[in-house]
Amino acid sequence: MEIEQTVETREFCGLFGVFGDDDAAEKTLVGLQLLQHRGQESAGIASSNGRDLVFHKGMGLVQEVFQPALIETLRNPMAIGHVRYSTTGSSKVINAQPFVVEFAKGPLAIGHNGNLVNAKQMRDAFEAHGSIFQTTMDTEIIVHLIARPGPENIRDAIVSAMKDVRGAFSLVILTPGMLVGVRDPHGFRPLWIGRTPRGAWLLSSETAPFHHAFVGAEPIREVEPGEVVFIDSKGIESRRICPPEQTTPHYCIFEHVYLARPDSRIFGDEVYLVRKALGRQLAREHPVEADIVVPVPDTGTVAALGFSQESGIPLEMGFLRSHYARRTFIQPEAGGRSKAVETKLAAVESIVRGKRLVMVDDSIIRGTTSLPKIRSLRRAGAKEIHLRISCPPTRFPCFYGIDFQTSGELLAQSHSIPDIAKRLEVDSLGYLSLEGMCSCVSNPCHFYCTACWTGRYPERIPDDQGKFSFERNGCDS
Repeated sequence: MEIEQTVETREFCGLFGVFGDDDAAEKTLVGLQLLQHRGQESAGIASSNGRDLVFHKGMGLVQEVFQPALIETLRNPMAIGHVRYSTTGSSKVINAQPFVVEFAKGPLAIGHNGNLVNAKQMRDAFEAHGSIFQTTMDTEIIVHLIARPGPENIRDAIVSAMKDVRGAFSLVILTPGMLVGVRDPHGFRPLWIGRTPRGAWLLSSETAPFHHAFVGAEPIREVEPGEVVFIDSKGIESRRICPPEQTTPHYCIFEHVYLARPDSRIFGDEVYLVRKALGRQLAREHPVEADIVVPVPDTGTVAALGFSQESGIPLEMGFLRSHYARRTFIQPEAGGRSKAVETKLAAVESIVRGKRLVMVDDSIIRGTTSLPKIRSLRRAGAKEIHLRISCPPTRFPCFYGIDFQTSGELLAQSHSIPDIAKRLEVDSLGYLSLEGMCSCVSNPCHFYCTACWTGRYPERIPDDQGKFSFERNGCDS
């Protein structure tokens, strides 16, 4: 079996976990289906009966990987699940999660959302001492850290391991008798704690799955930045990677712009209300004379509603969306993204013909998905197209779990706004300002990671030679 000799990073994923419910695996399945937007390449579930771990994972959507008979084999009172998208080259079943291992401290399953910025250095160090890696995921490095000589107690080993990893990591971990949730000291990615009326504990990347009738949980709180929560039959124990006064929140505000479901609550705000506020602010900053506002489904819809309400321009569904097409941004290859747009969206000629349109979208990253949408509106007879974007121009790569890896692939890094408007064949283009975006969330702007717009990275990033700094910006220990 051939394994790439590189460490694969930048994973944007969905996590779910249940402790203390006979239907834990089935509830995890439902949770993953409601987090499917966070990853469409692979899915997996691991469960425990208190003694052993069993698991299944595979490539594809949740409903493609799991059949009813298969879920029965996972029926146990505790479970974790994971849906994944990754970068080009690592989309293979060996990299699907949860990652399950057996080592001296017992069996363990782990699911990871995020990206470790010091992954290459740690992997090189482990391999220099004879460690063997099965995958190209940075998640496996965390397992090696937990398994290294040191604390015999698994809880101490997990906390100790977290002190040596840098970057974005929200984790769910399952041992035979315990569910664990971890969030990095910056809190880049969300992770919530929930509880059912019968006392089962849940972990989820977002709150939306808690409200499903079968899951039936109430959101309790977010796992705090730098916190590790251990859940077992005795209840929940909270420990810290480092003291709270040494943690610096840098929540990924792109979660509000695009990534999260609008019916979720993250970082203290309702995503729906934030997106509508983004649209209202966008209309104030970039007014335009037009006949209708046309949202790009689905992530541009709520911002478009806000734009319409603020501007007084009627909202019309000028695109028909196929709900059987996968999310385009998280396709691993550019060709796949542009083809998926053509399958996913169709302009409604009776709505757009002869009209001056305001097309509202959440972001422009590479531009490969924007141009097909605009051309479809032109073919349908749109008279004018004014493009409005509910975040600033994306000029810098993300090293914390989102797949825009280099500045060279980002349209706004090498093109001015007038050049982008010309390239995308629109009559005008307006981006929301950074200040305007920050005015739409409840926390101070410095509590958010805005690196993809500003180039100010909370954790040091690799230089052109792939070298990293080991400064502990979020936690001095």
